[in-house]
Amino acid sequence: MDKQRIAELGDELYSALREGRTLAPLTDREAGISIDDAYHISLHMVHQRVERDGEKIVGKKIGVTSKPVQDMLGVFQPDFGFLTDAMVYADGADIPVAGNLIQPRAEGEIAFRLKKDLKGPGVTEQDVLDATESIMPCFEIVDSRIDDWKIKIEDTVADNASCGVYVLGKNEVDPRDFDLPNLKMTIWKNGEFHSEGLGSAVQGNPLTAVAWLANTLGEFGIPFKAGEVILSGSLAPLIPVVAGDEMRLEIDGIGGCSCRFV
Repeated sequence: MDKQRIAELGDELYSALREGRTLAPLTDREAGISIDDAYHISLHMVHQRVERDGEKIVGKKIGVTSKPVQDMLGVFQPDFGFLTDAMVYADGADIPVAGNLIQPRAEGEIAFRLKKDLKGPGVTEQDVLDATESIMPCFEIVDSRIDDWKIKIEDTVADNASCGVYVLGKNEVDPRDFDLPNLKMTIWKNGEFHSEGLGSAVQGNPLTAVAWLANTLGEFGIPFKAGEVILSGSLAPLIPVVAGDEMRLEIDGIGGCSCRFV
């Protein structure tokens, strides 16, 4: 795909984001679109957010890592994208839906805060652990600019990994004190039990997922930077949310995270 078409599609996705509307899947319109093309479309879209809106990149995310999420979306490999400072909400926040989100779904995750730079290729799980300052509970609210979530991997990568917003829990702990694959997360929607999952749902270990992301972005010359937050993927199926819903999660031994949609 040539640079002009990449820029056009990136602008199209940026406009959809700002106007609160969806687009027909790129994979239905662009024969032969590759993940590399999709990544560069995403970069162009994010660049618009930085240049036009003054947002700052504060982290990265991996998504579609667990089998329940892959089965739900019909996408069978991870996606990856960028987090900006405009996406983050405090624990317990009210998150507006109108004018902010289009077709949101909540994911319960483990977030990593880095204390050192990290750049692939060749990043291992131990490298990730050594570079991590803390982990914390997190809700990622994914949101697709593609009609009815009819996405293939190229669609979601182009759409900045279906990033919406995210909420970080107050409790930050040292990951070296925990058995990450066996961390249990429980999720409640509107006060009722909804689902649960283990850290092992994320590629067997959240450290594995973060290492994969570091190595994948390293192929494009993109490093992790000290101070960034890395979202490691959902431990349970995605949960559609609308205004009026309240979400809460708890990770055994670590703490919780909550938000309300208004």
